[in-house]
Amino acid sequence: MLRRISIKAIQAFEASARLGSFALAADELAVTPSAVSHQIRVLEDQIGVALFNRVHRSVILTDVGRDYAAEVMAAFAQLDVATRIASSAVQTKALTIHSTPSFATQWLMKRLPRFGELHPQIDLRLQSSVNPVNLGQGVIDIDIRYNPGPPPAGTMIRHFPDDIVVPMCSPRLAKGPHPIRRVEDLAAHTLIHGQINVLGWRDWGRRNRRARLDLTRGPSFDRSFMAIRAAVDGLGVCLDSMLLAEQELRNGELVVVLPETAMRVRGHGLLALRSKSGAEKLGAFQDWMFQELQVTKAWWEGYLSRR
Repeated sequence: MLRRISIKAIQAFEASARLGSFALAADELAVTPSAVSHQIRVLEDQIGVALFNRVHRSVILTDVGRDYAAEVMAAFAQLDVATRIASSAVQTKALTIHSTPSFATQWLMKRLPRFGELHPQIDLRLQSSVNPVNLGQGVIDIDIRYNPGPPPAGTMIRHFPDDIVVPMCSPRLAKGPHPIRRVEDLAAHTLIHGQINVLGWRDWGRRNRRARLDLTRGPSFDRSFMAIRAAVDGLGVCLDSMLLAEQELRNGELVVVLPETAMRVRGHGLLALRSKSGAEKLGAFQDWMFQELQVTKAWWEGYLSRR
């Protein structure tokens, strides 16, 4: 039976294998090259096999050494992940949120001051990209995703209220030379396309066949906030989420046209690790955000009922 392997010997081996030199490993570990060489000898004696070929002043991993180095380096990487998780757990006042760019820009950021007033002890950190993050790395506490799909192992998901997707445009366009009162009227207008939306103009057209849309034309954007801005600027009619366009609808920069054609779809979801579900800061943020979402939902339901 093998004796317990020396941690110092493993550290010396990992650094030497990664750097390809006993001397460089010695510099990194703040010891002498002879001390590194000695630790490698101890390790080789303990496991009973040569890990390096010594050729003059250079060292080269043996075949066994290369395989062993791959496993050891993977184990060190896992230790780094565990250390980051433990370190983030100590920083209990910081809450790191990752979000899709459009939701962060259009809805979340303008509400964060209200959360700060209610929970001044929690320091929020917001990151944004279209790519989902690996919550298991321990760096991100909450990931807000669009069309998230099944939650990865070890995570839980809380879905937002269903999105209401509607045609929207500037008031000037809606009441201009070609007013939009019926689905057929859209044929006279430019359509603004969202590239990553769950529902697009093709889906809308299937439900409203009288519209006779030309789906081959019109500007296209890979972010909802850009499509919404294009509609505000009068480039055409966009088909997007009332959740994301709430501010533009509230201040009159956009209006919903043909509200009877609204489509409902599951949009965003909030993901977090199950192991962190009891954390007070996560619970505080989730409770606050879903209360805000309910306020938004009530507003857009009222808006549609008045159209």
